[in-house]
Amino acid sequence: MRLLIVGTLGGQLTIASKIAMEKGASVTHADSNDQALAVLRSGRGADLLMVDVALDIRDLVTRLEAEHIHVPIVACGVTNDARAAVRAIHAGAKEYIPLPPDPDLIAAVLAAVTDDARDMIYRDETMASVVKLAQQIAASDASVLITGESGTGKEVLARFVHTRSQRAKKPFITVNCAAIPENLLESELFGHEKGAFTGALGRRIGKFEEADGGTLLLDEISEMDVRLQAKLLRAIQERVIDRVGGTKPVPVDIRIIATSNRNLAEAVREGHFREDLMFRLNVVNLKIPPLRDRPADIAELATHFIKKYSEANGLPIRPLSIDARRALNVNRWPGNVRELENTLHRAVLLSTGAEIGVDGILSPDGTRLDQARGNDMAAQAALAAESVTRSLVGRTVADVERDLILETLKHCLGNRTHAANILGISIRTLRNKLNEYSADGSPIPPPHGGEIRGAA
Repeated sequence: MRLLIVGTLGGQLTIASKIAMEKGASVTHADSNDQALAVLRSGRGADLLMVDVALDIRDLVTRLEAEHIHVPIVACGVTNDARAAVRAIHAGAKEYIPLPPDPDLIAAVLAAVTDDARDMIYRDETMASVVKLAQQIAASDASVLITGESGTGKEVLARFVHTRSQRAKKPFITVNCAAIPENLLESELFGHEKGAFTGALGRRIGKFEEADGGTLLLDEISEMDVRLQAKLLRAIQERVIDRVGGTKPVPVDIRIIATSNRNLAEAVREGHFREDLMFRLNVVNLKIPPLRDRPADIAELATHFIKKYSEANGLPIRPLSIDARRALNVNRWPGNVRELENTLHRAVLLSTGAEIGVDGILSPDGTRLDQARGNDMAAQAALAAESVTRSLVGRTVADVERDLILETLKHCLGNRTHAANILGISIRTLRNKLNEYSADGSPIPPPHGGEIRGAA
């Protein structure tokens, strides 16, 4: 990780920097806010700022926001002054650390803020196949497209690929294409020269140059404007970029990883995404299944998050009760791993007994998860019933029967015996129906949940 230390604090920050370097951090020093901004504009970048609490932190935060530089700040002071800590946090700091520095505390802050050392947490076979493919292609320089619903862990998988690549010791830079206004994204990616536009107070190195030698993650690439996609395509093809207001191209050496929670092929058909750019990005596709489709991962991730947040808050690690595990396993998790993490974070903070009970497994509005799920299921059932009723009108009995059989078989992961039992028909009848549908060209789910094929 890259640490930028701002200020001196009578040499105490120098000691902190030595501790950070021993923990593997790359450290840069700046004496003032102006110097800190100069470092960040230069492309050297930072994953974390440790700032002397005596400096004007609010001014630094405001100037960073004005230039769309997103980096967390930790304030440092030589006393346990509660007022100083509160002022720093109100000004925009994420945390306050008293100095002289404690090595364990510095290490904990670095880990908590950057979390670069995390590995993939999984147990389910469907996720294991995705991780195996990621490991297989990590050493190459091929562009990677990671797809999946929001919260499934696309950025975590991107970091996993980077840390196992030949670029692992170089920067891993992320840009959220959906979070930056369209008119500023070009400058964020490619940088700008002083005076290139109103507010361009100095040269700014963009994310492409900052990631030179390493990996650039373009998060939610589907949200990028079509006009900017053309410039991105040129940068990927020719490995050169043009700063906004610049007069000469700048060579870059990066690997591109992109993520999307949308279907890019569909976006291409709708005219929202360039087909040639999709082909450039989609050399390898890593598709992360939603959490509801990898149930074995729920318990594994829950254990990980309980340990993580118990240690971060100085609390004992409590096991999940049987009822709590059941509540987690039956939930649909529309927010996927991110939602599960937030739920377990709340549970760790709220639980007081020997274990985390179902009373501590709460939805964001404070409702018990099992009760919230019950209400949600009732609403979903009503909507589903209405939808089914509408879908039946105007259709033949044979069509409805075919869809029912095929959907039941898909639900059973291709298990003929299980599907026949649910449908209330014999296995022989089911096989005859499947042969009939296959002859008509309908795709038939194969046994054991493999790829859908055209024969029973």
